[in-house]
Amino acid sequence: MTVDEFIRGKVLPEFQPVVEMIRALMKECAPEAQELISYGIPAYRRKRIIAVISPTKKDITLSFSRGTQFEDMYHLLKGVGKVSRHVKLKSVETANQDALRYYIRQAVEWDDR
Repeated sequence: MTVDEFIRGKVLPEFQPVVEMIRALMKECAPEAQELISYGIPAYRRKRIIAVISPTKKDITLSFSRGTQFEDMYHLLKGVGKVSRHVKLKSVETANQDALRYYIRQAVEWDDR
């Protein structure tokens, strides 16, 4: 399954623009990251998986593999795990794209270490 097929088949129509926004931001901020399906969901890999997109019935979750190590000046990262953190997104209009760029760039920086 391709990422496009995943989006068409598994993401509710009202959340597809959110996923497209995330994809555009990933291309902008992590152009060398490979977009692929990993463990059944869209993921972005450089040396390692840096982020994944998980659709739910209520929103889109963008998770960062090393999110616990990020600076979080926007205070949007959530989660209780030992390694990853996520942001929940409901619409393009309410998404803080500057914050998402900030998190994606940190994901790239941590992957380079």
